[in-house]
Amino acid sequence: MFPLRRNRRLRTNESIRSLVRETILTPNDFIVPLFVVEGKGIKNEIPSMPNYYRYSLDLLEKEVKELWAMGLKSVLVFVKVPDNLKDNKGTEALNPDGLMQRAVKMIKNAVPEMVVMTDVALDPYSIYGHDGIIENGQIVNDITSHFLAEMALSHAKAGADFVAPSDMMDGRILDIRELLEEENFINTGIMSYSAKYASAHYGPFRDALDSAPVDLMNIPKDKKTYQMDFHNREEAIRETRMDIEEGADIVMVKPGIAYLDIVREIKNMSEVPVAVYQVSGEYAMIKAAAEKGWLDHDAIMLEQTTAIKRAGADIIASYFAKDIVRLLK
Repeated sequence: MFPLRRNRRLRTNESIRSLVRETILTPNDFIVPLFVVEGKGIKNEIPSMPNYYRYSLDLLEKEVKELWAMGLKSVLVFVKVPDNLKDNKGTEALNPDGLMQRAVKMIKNAVPEMVVMTDVALDPYSIYGHDGIIENGQIVNDITSHFLAEMALSHAKAGADFVAPSDMMDGRILDIRELLEEENFINTGIMSYSAKYASAHYGPFRDALDSAPVDLMNIPKDKKTYQMDFHNREEAIRETRMDIEEGADIVMVKPGIAYLDIVREIKNMSEVPVAVYQVSGEYAMIKAAAEKGWLDHDAIMLEQTTAIKRAGADIIASYFAKDIVRLLK
């Protein structure tokens, strides 16, 4: 009863606010996405993602050591595949000496305790920029799912701690889990992109990997036949429940800030940790607005990332991870 109960007493100064704060970011919350390219001595800034880079393996080694020294303990690896190695079936994805496989081995050799997660999807390897194999103008589900299981196995053999299928094919978690078990990779985890929406927030990422769908007749021009319709909520719960039943160790919602209702729904029902991907478009919007002087970069970065954790995320994949950890320290 007012005035006996005055909530502002707990907001009097920063020391009190810190004492009663409910949601706190730490380095342990973050996965750092890494973009890898062939070559040597390469650190190329991504035009649509200011201050974020593609690394060749030699400079990637330096980067992961720096991340570990900062207290960042997990990375999610993506590769930019040369055009001459792309086809419709993702053949290069199974190459034991491919860029992804070499990147995993290098990271584990450089920082053995670093948790290495790998992107499992066909779009970086596809001449069509899709996450699945195309037959008769359609992205075929089951053939793709079996291939993704082989890709995941290849990553596990290279030393990945977790494989992260980002494709949204039906049944691929079960295919991956069963193959990993058959091959005795029982401790290789699966972080499933369970509620991945067909979002307009992914543009800069596709620029980073040159993996946008191509515009050709008789081939889908977007990913809406397999990624989720952003109008839907209950579908995300169904998708996530199925992935957990099929063997996912971590489930993910993607994108982040526009889908916090979905994060909370999945956190409330999930039996496993919930990850959120704060995607490239979210990163680029903050960078662009800050460059214009319209927003305080660090304040917005912390506010949005904290909101993702407050909504229920146990883990956040974010391009801001290094910047946030520097501020926290």
